[in-house]
Amino acid sequence: MARFGYDPESREIYIKKMQAKVARLARWLPVWIVVVIALVLSLAYVPAGHVGVLVQFGRVTDRVLPEGTHLVWPWLSNNRLSVRTMELKEKASVPSNEGLIVTLDTSLLFRLNSEKAADVFRQIGPNYLQVVVEPMLRAAIRSATGTHNAIALYTGEREKIAKQIADELRVDLGKRGIQLENILLRDVQLPPLLARAIEAKQQAEQDALRMSFILQKEKQEAERKRIEAAGIRDFQQIVAQGISQQLLTWKGIEATEKLAQSPNAKVVVIGSGKGGLPIILGAQ
Repeated sequence: MARFGYDPESREIYIKKMQAKVARLARWLPVWIVVVIALVLSLAYVPAGHVGVLVQFGRVTDRVLPEGTHLVWPWLSNNRLSVRTMELKEKASVPSNEGLIVTLDTSLLFRLNSEKAADVFRQIGPNYLQVVVEPMLRAAIRSATGTHNAIALYTGEREKIAKQIADELRVDLGKRGIQLENILLRDVQLPPLLARAIEAKQQAEQDALRMSFILQKEKQEAERKRIEAAGIRDFQQIVAQGISQQLLTWKGIEATEKLAQSPNAKVVVIGSGKGGLPIILGAQ
């Protein structure tokens, strides 16, 4: 009997309905779990400065993912490769063309060609730096130094050697999907005895250049003085040729007249001086 609105039959019906719903949800729960897992596995994330190479059941596909989040089939694995500029420092001791051992300290700037990332991953693998780049750099350094003598390596041909290494690597690495950006030849070390001999020679050449400059400067100064002396001599000759005794006497008379008119002149004796010039006495 129902009391205060309570109906046992309605309650039982409600419970049965809820049990049926739970049973249906329980049957679909594994499906939803599988769907969620599949969606999670289908998301491929590629960080900035990288590309993603997709592999299907051990086979490298030709599809390369750019940076970002992508939806792919769950059975495809995403292998990320960096396409940023990387630096490889190499210090190699190699022989010159005369057999002397020189040490070159180099820096190689390179990056993976994103368009050939799938080929690189398929043919070389993710460790292409150790497999390809390092051996090729050593070979290029050895090849370049073998065509130059040690003195040229140490003095004025560094840029030429760096260009020779870069030209060789640009072709060889380019064939393997790796792009060369620059090669820097930071230091060249020679055997100690040869290095000291070269430094002594360079110092002697600098001293010789400095002495040559000093001698040239002294020669120029001597030439200047010679020209100055010749000018003075020529001037004196011209003046001597243009001055006569009569002119000197006349100039003396003019000077005497001016002195006689001066208030400081006291006594003027005419014709008593040298050359007949007057003598002024009592001048203050």
